[in-house]
Amino acid sequence: MKTVSDGAWDGEGLLTALQHAAATLNAQLDEVNALNVFPVPDGDTGTNMLATVQAAIAEAQSIPETERSVARIGAALSLGALMGARGNSGVILSQVFRGLGEAVADAPQIGGRELVGALEQGCSAAFAAVAEPVEGTMLTVVRDASRAAADAADGNGALEHVLSAAVAEAAASVERTPSLLPVLRRAGVVDAGGRGIELLLRGALASLHAEPVPTQARLPHDVALPDFDHLEIHEYGYETVFLVQPRPGERLDAAVIRERLAQLGESVLVAGDRNAVKIHVHNERPDEILAYGLSLGTLSRISVENLDRQASAVREHAVSAAATEALPIAGAPTSRPTGPAVVAVAPGTGLARVFDTLGATAVVRGGQSANPSAGQLAEAFRATGAGEVIVLPNNPNVRLAAIQAGELVPDIQVEVVRTRNPAEGVAALLVFDPDLPLREAAKMMAAAGSAIQTLQVTAAVRDARIGRRKVRRGEYIALGAGERMLAADRDRSQAVVAGIRRLKPGFELLTVYRGNEVDHAAAEELRGVLCAEMEGVEVELVDGGQPHYDFLISAE
Repeated sequence: MKTVSDGAWDGEGLLTALQHAAATLNAQLDEVNALNVFPVPDGDTGTNMLATVQAAIAEAQSIPETERSVARIGAALSLGALMGARGNSGVILSQVFRGLGEAVADAPQIGGRELVGALEQGCSAAFAAVAEPVEGTMLTVVRDASRAAADAADGNGALEHVLSAAVAEAAASVERTPSLLPVLRRAGVVDAGGRGIELLLRGALASLHAEPVPTQARLPHDVALPDFDHLEIHEYGYETVFLVQPRPGERLDAAVIRERLAQLGESVLVAGDRNAVKIHVHNERPDEILAYGLSLGTLSRISVENLDRQASAVREHAVSAAATEALPIAGAPTSRPTGPAVVAVAPGTGLARVFDTLGATAVVRGGQSANPSAGQLAEAFRATGAGEVIVLPNNPNVRLAAIQAGELVPDIQVEVVRTRNPAEGVAALLVFDPDLPLREAAKMMAAAGSAIQTLQVTAAVRDARIGRRKVRRGEYIALGAGERMLAADRDRSQAVVAGIRRLKPGFELLTVYRGNEVDHAAAEELRGVLCAEMEGVEVELVDGGQPHYDFLISAE
């Protein structure tokens, strides 16, 4: 590891610290993912945080070794994390990186006091990203670690001393999270995101001792890092992608660059800050795009693809990979739509087909434990060709990434409808009116989504106490849309029936989306039980293909 003589990080040292941090989190990934309030098999907090850090590292590693200053590495980490952010924990973490990048923009090295500034600015950015911050979460841990680092720096500004104080306080703060958040205390767990922050700080501290970076296993579910190359493409012209850095003493303006590129081409995506901007654009004259880029500064990582030749192969790949990748699967429109486009996130092949059939402009594959990144969602917004987009995240853990994706495409008006699961998304899409103004259409869809009742059924992966009820591993549990446990039973059908009986009466239709591990015969058996138990209620079966949850059920 390269550091300057007094023990501070230079650019290479900062990158090495992040590599240690990622490896430390990866080594205990299962533990972090298991810190679910509910004993369900879809814990993904650690996975989302790791994917976000790895996206940041990948962006930083693209900088030539001779150019890895603190400012360049900090800016690259910020950009990579911003584009690669997955899930709520990943989005919050990306804001920490954003603050870090801003704090070290003019720093030749990072010592203890510079680290304090980075933690404080990262903490502020993270809190600002959450509309209603909750104590006892990773936000609390970041704040406590930041304050401890500042206190330590008052007496001794050495990097190791300050970082050690941050690590110690992060660990103590994690242990306090159950006392601050009752739902953690009842579940008998600490906050998963907070634990992830502690592990990242521990890994960074280990880098100061020149410990070897542990071998990192592949991410679960083969989570793909964001890449502009996966954007759905029109069947004409060229796709031009490159990174531009300003000349010495100059700065980049992403908004101005975006406006100019919109005059030169389509599917424009510009992301970055004053020190580095990544550009993606489609047009007939890549030489014009490159010439404009050269007028801004130095170009690297240049890629120019002939879309006429590539379109067919890319589309075939997207279809064959649809079952495993969190990528848009709806084809790009051949002309610009006049009304808002609708982008829906779906966790299963069957549910993706439902959204496509109901008229969604694009369907992004992903959901719990396989959250699409902010960059992938932004690519999907661009691929619609629309100036207005309504997003159905269909998962509380995708909502922040969808909001962040909207910020990556400032020339597109984006409204995020707070659908909590795909069943609510289906209800919302059914009332979509393209002739209404954007916000009015989104408001109507939100009302329709929240009007239905839903429950999800899965098997408990550990013993747990939920409220006053003890749940044993292997029992089937039925969870309401607000993650409230409605029922638990050793018999799956009886758990479903008991959960439905907890819903408000008056519904006339039950739509049952079967998961990818439930065969048709088992679903028909449940349908028979429900028809017998719920007199006068119609039961409809749909192949959802969602992972982790045997059944997703809506009542309306």
